[in-house]
Amino acid sequence: MKIPNKEIIEKLREDYPIGCRVKLVRMDDPQAPPLGTTGTVIGVDDVGSIMVDWDNGCGLSVAYGEDDCEKITLKS
Repeated sequence: MKIPNKEIIEKLREDYPIGCRVKLVRMDDPQAPPLGTTGTVIGVDDVGSIMVDWDNGCGLSVAYGEDDCEKITLKS
C-alpha cells in the first residue's frame, strides 16, 4: 500500500469533503460493495483512505492507490 504525503492527503480532503457523494469504481476486496454502489463521504484518514458510508450499509474505505471512486453530483 502506498502512503501519500501530507499534500496529497490535504488535496484528497479538498476533493472529497465530508458529505459529498461518491460512486465506487474499483475495489479489490471480497467484502467490497458492488461496483457502482453510491455513498456519502464521512472523512479522509491520515493514510489517504476515503471513508464512506455506503448506501448498502458497507463500511469499507476506499484505499489510496488501490481502490477508486468518483465524486458524483446531485441533480436538483
